Amino acid sequence: MAKKKLVVLSGAGISAESGLKTFRDGDGLWENYRPEEVASPEAWAQDPGRVLRFYNERRAQVLAAVPNAAHIGLAALEAYYEVIIVTQNIDDLHERAGSKHVLHLHGEILKMKSERPSDWLQEIRGAIHLGDRAPDGAQLRPHVVWFGEAVPQMEAAIPHMETADVFILVGSSLAVYPAANLIDFVAEEVPKYLVDPAIPPISYGRNFYRIEQKATVGIPYLVELLSKA
Repeated sequence: MAKKKLVVLSGAGISAESGLKTFRDGDGLWENYRPEEVASPEAWAQDPGRVLRFYNERRAQVLAAVPNAAHIGLAALEAYYEVIIVTQNIDDLHERAGSKHVLHLHGEILKMKSERPSDWLQEIRGAIHLGDRAPDGAQLRPHVVWFGEAVPQMEAAIPHMETADVFILVGSSLAVYPAANLIDFVAEEVPKYLVDPAIPPISYGRNFYRIEQKATVGIPYLVELLSKA
C-alpha cells in the first residue's frame, strides 16, 4: 500500500530554535542589518564585500548549529508517510536531521554560484571573498534568493502542495511572498496543521488544526498524533 503524501512548509521559526536568528526577531533586523542592506541585488551592487561578509558569518553559524527536535520529528515521519519538505530556510538542518526530500525555496547557504545567470553550483563550507571567481570568470556569490529576485523553486513546490494528503505549516509567519501563497494550493479537504506560538492571521477554511506551540513542542506532539493515524 502506497504511503500518503505529507507536505511540510517550514519557515525561519523552526531554525530559530537551533539558534539561527531571523529577519523578524521583533526589531525586524537580522544580526543588526536591515534586509535591504545585505539581501538584495541593490545591496550586492553597492557593496558586495559587505554582503559576502554577512553571508560568510551566516554560513559559519549554520555549520555550528544542530538540528532540533522539530527537524528530527519531521524526518521520523518518513517511516509513515512520503514526506516532502518545502522550506523557506537556507540552512541544511532538515537534511542533517535525516529528511530525504527537501526543496529550498530561497536557496542554500552552503552552496555558491556565479553572479551571472548560470546553472553552475558548488558546495562551500568556508568563506567567499571578493575576487573569488566562478568558472565563467564572474564573482562568486551565495546561492540564496534575495529580496526582489525570482523564486525559481516555486514552480517545483506547487505540484507538491496540490497533491498533498496531509499538510503542515511550521515556523512561518506567512509574511514572505511568494512563498506565503503556497498554502492556497493545498486542497480544502486536506487536513492542515499549523504549528507556531503565534498562528499567522490567514483565512481559515475547513480542516485547519492549530497547534500554538513552538516547533520543538508542537512537532513531536504532531508526530505522535500522525504516526497513529
